[in-house]
Amino acid sequence: MKDLDQRISEKFRQKDWNEVKTNDAWSVFKIMSEFVDGYERMARLGPCVSMFGSARTLNEHKYYELAEEIAYGITKIGFGIITGGGPGIMEAANKGARRGGGKSAGLGIELPFEAGNNEFIDRDLSHTFDYFFVRKVMLVKYAQGFVVLPGGFGTMDELFEALTLIQTGKIGRFPIVLVGTDYWSGLIDWFKSTLLKDGKINEEDLNLFRVVDTSEEAVGHIKAFYDKYAVKQNF
Repeated sequence: MKDLDQRISEKFRQKDWNEVKTNDAWSVFKIMSEFVDGYERMARLGPCVSMFGSARTLNEHKYYELAEEIAYGITKIGFGIITGGGPGIMEAANKGARRGGGKSAGLGIELPFEAGNNEFIDRDLSHTFDYFFVRKVMLVKYAQGFVVLPGGFGTMDELFEALTLIQTGKIGRFPIVLVGTDYWSGLIDWFKSTLLKDGKINEEDLNLFRVVDTSEEAVGHIKAFYDKYAVKQNF
């Protein structure tokens, strides 16, 4: 380990950083183009709920079926559905949106192990991004709520992005629904036993989300929120 550290140190010490040239500045134009394309495609979408969950969830899994039912129910109260465009939970949500006759948007990401967006996305609402952070802006900006089913790192990233933006007042509050008590209970217990206990969050931060187990509860929470508050765009 010491030899490795020494070789790394020598490698960096030998480099004249004043002579290093990159194309970083030019990447700004590609990032701008992704934002412009996303805004142009999504601007007339109307009220929607973004749904998240694992791309690895199989079609016969209970959470696949539950995601489809939740999406279907959400369209019946007047919202469209936005997903990350992939398979698993995302496919189920887009499938439910189509079955309910609502708008079905899919914002995919270029990955070596995923084969494009799923078949249940409206053709004019299917879009693929290179940058995760640009896609996350679209998933939040055009959403009036989040429904989060069991997922991995990507799902957690999207969940905590929304919680942080709401907690810090960067966006207005909207309903966040976590589906599956068994799945989320360990994380929420950690919030309480560690984050809250150590003063890293406040008691009221635990009210930023609702944990449910049924489609009726998920749809009902979103409906109750907007029966009380007006629908408005984020950012």
